[in-house]
Amino acid sequence: MSTTHHSLAGAIVTLLAGALFGFGLSLSTMVQPQVVLGFLRFQDMGLMLVMGGAVVVAVVAYKLLPRVMKKPLLDDHFHPHPSTWNRNTAVGAALFGVGWGLSGVCPGPAIAGLGTGNWDLLWALGGMAVGALVQGLRAKA
Repeated sequence: MSTTHHSLAGAIVTLLAGALFGFGLSLSTMVQPQVVLGFLRFQDMGLMLVMGGAVVVAVVAYKLLPRVMKKPLLDDHFHPHPSTWNRNTAVGAALFGVGWGLSGVCPGPAIAGLGTGNWDLLWALGGMAVGALVQGLRAKA
């Protein structure tokens, strides 16, 4: 398979996976900040099923598939996903959690929510972009 054909196949699969993800977020109503805030206040536990489904998919993709497949469909080997726990990780997670709790918006659902016509989510995405920019500048210093 040529490199051009391989990258085109990867791009198509990525586009389809993103569309499926966005559709799932929209169908689960996770693109509506008021629904997410209801979940975070323990008033509506429907999103627990969505998150549980996401955990199952992640476990299958990252833990089980590499054990049963010799290589992924569109690559020559499985890549490790190392993670480190340090002060920056803890601070970043805390800031993300506070922002999510205050607004009911996280990046994936915010982008998917734009597809439903919720243009107010641009404010949240703008804040996320500014936060990422500040962190990038801080990390360089």
